[in-house]
Amino acid sequence: MINLSELNPEQRKAAETIQGPVLILAGAGSGKTRTVTYRIGHMISNLGINPREILAVSFTNKAALEMHERVTKLLGPRKKRGLNLSTFHSLGIKILREDIHHLGYSKNFTIYDQGDQQAIIREGLKKYKSAKEAYDKKTIASKIGFLKNSGISAEKFKYSKHFDEENDYDLATEYVYQYYQDKLHFYNAVDFDDILFLCVELFRNNPEVAKKYSEKFKYIMIDEYQDTNGLQFEMVRALTSTHSNICVVGDDDQSIYAFRGADISNILNFEKIYQGTTVIKLEKNYRSIGKILDLANSVIKENIKRKDKTMRAHLDQGSVPQVWSCANSDHEAQVVIDDIIEYQKSGKFLGEVAILYRSNTQIPPFEDQLRLAQIPYTVIGGQKFYEKKEIKDLIAYLSVIYNPKDEISLRRVLNIPHRGIGNKSLKDFLEISHEKNISLFEVLKLQCQEVKTKKEESIHHFLFLLNKYNAKSGLFQTMKLHEALASLIQEIDYFHFVEKSYDSPKIISRKKDDVRNFLLSTERFVDRFKEEATLKNYLERLLLVDSSQDQNNPDDHIAKNEVQLMTLHASKGLEFEVCYLVGAEEELLPHKNVLKDSSDISEERRLCYVGITRAKEKLVMTYANERKIYGKKIKRAMSRFLIKHDDFYKEVDKNNFGDLNEEEIEEYKSNFFNDLLQSLD
Repeated sequence: MINLSELNPEQRKAAETIQGPVLILAGAGSGKTRTVTYRIGHMISNLGINPREILAVSFTNKAALEMHERVTKLLGPRKKRGLNLSTFHSLGIKILREDIHHLGYSKNFTIYDQGDQQAIIREGLKKYKSAKEAYDKKTIASKIGFLKNSGISAEKFKYSKHFDEENDYDLATEYVYQYYQDKLHFYNAVDFDDILFLCVELFRNNPEVAKKYSEKFKYIMIDEYQDTNGLQFEMVRALTSTHSNICVVGDDDQSIYAFRGADISNILNFEKIYQGTTVIKLEKNYRSIGKILDLANSVIKENIKRKDKTMRAHLDQGSVPQVWSCANSDHEAQVVIDDIIEYQKSGKFLGEVAILYRSNTQIPPFEDQLRLAQIPYTVIGGQKFYEKKEIKDLIAYLSVIYNPKDEISLRRVLNIPHRGIGNKSLKDFLEISHEKNISLFEVLKLQCQEVKTKKEESIHHFLFLLNKYNAKSGLFQTMKLHEALASLIQEIDYFHFVEKSYDSPKIISRKKDDVRNFLLSTERFVDRFKEEATLKNYLERLLLVDSSQDQNNPDDHIAKNEVQLMTLHASKGLEFEVCYLVGAEEELLPHKNVLKDSSDISEERRLCYVGITRAKEKLVMTYANERKIYGKKIKRAMSRFLIKHDDFYKEVDKNNFGDLNEEEIEEYKSNFFNDLLQSLD
């Protein structure tokens, strides 16, 4: 039996309320994961509900993994067997693997990433009637992604409110969107945005399929419900078509992803959609000291459209948050890093220190100062491990081995390592593919029916290689995943290819280490998932990684003794002993683009609230009195989000240099530049 007495009264009510619609308003640091974990444990252990009938959906792999580990620890691995803990996209993949044939696809479809997507869009633009005009493929790709997340197909785009026949980009997008979808279907591939889009289409066109999954998942829980978009809302409605046992957990005050399509009205209107909803508020905060929460509550209550709630501190009041007034962006970075140096000298862990900012353009001065002070740091949001060239090469090999119709991946590896099959040969093959309306893979098979030339011999050997490692009957079926990958890397002599591709020994060493780390990631995957560690499941895992939450290194769950730098958006869900929220000023927070395009700054205020509530013990907010923008010094002012709430923080004038004369003050301010020049020398 699961003992619910360990929960506070509100958490316990949330854990015990199982039947019917439930809305859990879980404020920042209120123990929502603990609550949901105990709710699942109570359902399985105390009420005897079959784990296979429970579906718990989160937004990120990280959150799903944490929930998986907590439930396992609470129940044990045997009792939770069959429980469905998933992200929206991994759930969508499972549904499509089972039922995508209703939409005319085969079940062994490939999931294309952004690089693959842009390759097809580039082709489409070349064929567009106005190809003489220069169109940015990233802009087109972004518009297609927006349309899919809005539930608008290529056929319906022209008739939607988002189409402007006088806009050249919309006209180009109309053509390319249709071309792009036709190519995806021909390659038996989907992109990341298709996963939810096709699921909704599947449910709309086949109500019996929606009913099947609704009857399968009799109890549904959705985490971070404030971040759901229109497609996710439709998926949830379809999954609850035969019952109303839906529990959503979220906080409208932390809804900060409208730019991704998140619709805050989903959580604000939940009680209207699901009649008879039980609303439970988790308002006790276990993360931040009282003074920080006082400021956070004061700031967020300025928003009008929100669920009424006030976070209460479980911890002591602690020290008052500080707002530092700084001379300029360089001075701002200097005083923050000086403070971090003192923190480091006290022997404390740097991984508990975060510098949060609204825009990536704010980073350079802080990076420069951190380097000069020799303080280790990490910028969250750099190049992802799985986006590196060598890793993408190997992923492309795996994709072709799994789905030979995956033309984008096939093109990538056809001449890697070099086989003498250059761009001219590829162009000829693609023309044959177009003329005969067959896949590139089929063209290659035709080319080597009679092996006479060296090129035909290379193609024959390449096809032999793919067949040898075939996912259904080859080495990826008979060997463990990491062993088959190691064999493939050795057989194509990929390390030698890396050596020939770069001149610098350091770069070669780093690239080889990346390949080894990729191998290690497959080995960890096998260790964790055992018999489920198939090539199909591994490819899905790679391509469903949530970019907004992942760290720069694969499977890196070990906190490092490094200062963390990240945007306010990236900080959501995290917590730190010490937070420096820098650039708390007009035109940064709220951002100038929002001020220019809209009178509604409620999401910017929520972003400020998220930043404040990341801090556990110490919060410092800074603003500069001037910044250099496009080479000009521009006067700045403190953010409007702080001006009205000065009872809840202490303002510190960091421009006060005590008894220094003007000459000494200028010398102090230019310290940064002198140190930087010396370091460059």
